[in-house]
Order: sequence, then structure tokens, then C-alpha cells
Amino acid sequence: MTERFRIGDHVSWNSEAGRVSGKIIAVHTSDFDYKGYTHRASEDDPQYEIKSDKTDHVAAHKGRALTRI
Repeated sequence: MTERFRIGDHVSWNSEAGRVSGKIIAVHTSDFDYKGYTHRASEDDPQYEIKSDKTDHVAAHKGRALTRI
């Protein structure tokens, strides 16, 4: 089972630019539109919005792509 995260958790993930870290700012448990795309999410497989520590960039990822730091 994928680890569950909460708003405020500090996490990291791999991006094209290398390892990035940030704080979770939203948890989605149903499908949502983000940056022109529909992201699939459910109670069993939520997606998280994360604000980068170094920039104002916000990314959306499933829990399996994240590591708690």
C-alpha cells in the first residue's frame, strides 16, 4: 500500500531537473483538473499538490512518487 500524506508534510520527488522537495498544500481524493489536464484520484489512490521549497512551482503527484523527508 502507498504511504498516506497530509497537508503540511515535507516530501521529495524526482523531476526532469533532479530531486525536488516541497510541502503538500492539497490532497485530492477525486478527479480534478490541473494545468489543463484531468488528474485521476480516489480515496484509495489520492493525488497531492506540492509547492516546491525553492520556487513557486506547484506539482501534482500520486503518493507512490513521493518520499517523506
